[in-house]
Amino acid sequence: MAHYRAPDPKREQFRRYLEKAGVVDSLTSVFVALYEQQEKPTNALEFLKQHLGAAGQASADTEALQQEVMDLRQRCSRLAEENKDLRTKLQQYEPVSEDAATVD
Repeated sequence: MAHYRAPDPKREQFRRYLEKAGVVDSLTSVFVALYEQQEKPTNALEFLKQHLGAAGQASADTEALQQEVMDLRQRCSRLAEENKDLRTKLQQYEPVSEDAATVD
């Protein structure tokens, strides 16, 4: 007859910690990726290491790159507006001929 054993509070606390930190989701995703491989890798542990390292790194890299893209788009927009304003001011002093307008 199997005996019921109440969950260990320390284990439960540790399990909740891993869930909150996203460890359980990351491990599950990597295990699913391994399971879905048509041809299983010869070194499953290496596969797990590569995919776990890539998952955490990609997330941080992706956030940084997305922020950089937003910053550069804003900068580009400001520079385009500044360029437009400066061209308008320049035309007051030097009217541009049709031929010179197409040369950049």
